[in-house]
Amino acid sequence: MKTDIFKPAKIGSLELKNRIAMAPMTRARNEDGIPNENNVLYYKQRAGAGLIVTEGTAISATAKGVLYIPGLYTPQQIEGWKKVTDAVHKKGSIIFSQLWHVGRVSHTSNQPNGIAPVGPSDIQAKNTSAWGYNENGIEGFVAASKPKALSSSEVKDVVNDFVNAAKNAITAGFDGVEIHGANGYLVEQFLNPFVNNRTDEYGGSIENRSKFLLEIIDATIKAIGNEKTGIRLTPYGGLGDLPHYDEIEATYQYLAKELKKRNIVYIHLMDQQSKGSHALPDGFIERFRSWYDGVIILAGGMTREKSEQLIDAGTIDIAGFGEPFISNPDLVERLENNWELTPPNRDLHYGLGNHGYIDWKTYKEPATI
Repeated sequence: MKTDIFKPAKIGSLELKNRIAMAPMTRARNEDGIPNENNVLYYKQRAGAGLIVTEGTAISATAKGVLYIPGLYTPQQIEGWKKVTDAVHKKGSIIFSQLWHVGRVSHTSNQPNGIAPVGPSDIQAKNTSAWGYNENGIEGFVAASKPKALSSSEVKDVVNDFVNAAKNAITAGFDGVEIHGANGYLVEQFLNPFVNNRTDEYGGSIENRSKFLLEIIDATIKAIGNEKTGIRLTPYGGLGDLPHYDEIEATYQYLAKELKKRNIVYIHLMDQQSKGSHALPDGFIERFRSWYDGVIILAGGMTREKSEQLIDAGTIDIAGFGEPFISNPDLVERLENNWELTPPNRDLHYGLGNHGYIDWKTYKEPATI
């Protein structure tokens, strides 16, 4: 029987009005790091999605690699997010916060008092940019700075920052959190042996390199519950100067097994080909399903047809759409009716201002961008 992806469904512990998720996307619209009325409108406009995952949200002042991103580590930020979650809930959607630490993909201008960013090692990311200020104080893309290797005790401190942000997310009204373990940022840096050259408990074997990720998951589950804890992963990704390594498949098979034991709410996989990086190999999603029988979201280059095929086959449970939601606030309605999509304008994706943020029109409104 063909699954209607536009109908309500109970998927694991999630009760969604449809099987479409809005994937997290950095929009850099918060000069002071505090969500405001423009963020409220942005997410409210896109609350046709059954599940919304917010833009990457900083867990601390040292977690950032992009100017103007919101956080979840101050009382003011919590209050700002409360307005967002309330607006989304009133539209009948579920909303999770994506908790983000960029690790070495940062610049000294993104850091308090210009300190070095941190990573699993002091290996600098090549051909990788942050969004910060250059030596002349002009904002734009800047080469990622050489990081400082986290000490063993500092790794534990970062785990605590994730937990505190998760607690703050629940206080702010979020239905759960998604740990950002993808796209070349700190959690994925620990997984990669070309970046993680540690000799302590967090380096070496697959189990040791996975320890940071699993400690974050375990501590978050303890704080807010497994039914409110998800994670995003990008197997075979190359963003952030992460080379492929021989044990990729074995690493993600191990993580699938360990995350299943913990019965988290979902695993959100992304195919990075849509971001100009490596595609997931043919058959990987099917293999991942054989390792993991919990809820799987897949994002990256998704279409209605591809979503329906993969959901009908039981390979995934929820279809994630990212960039199309930017220029099509009514994306779910457009997909359901096979209406034409408005193409995005990547020049308007980042930076302050409302143009290209909250002024995209629905299909039934005249376009102005």
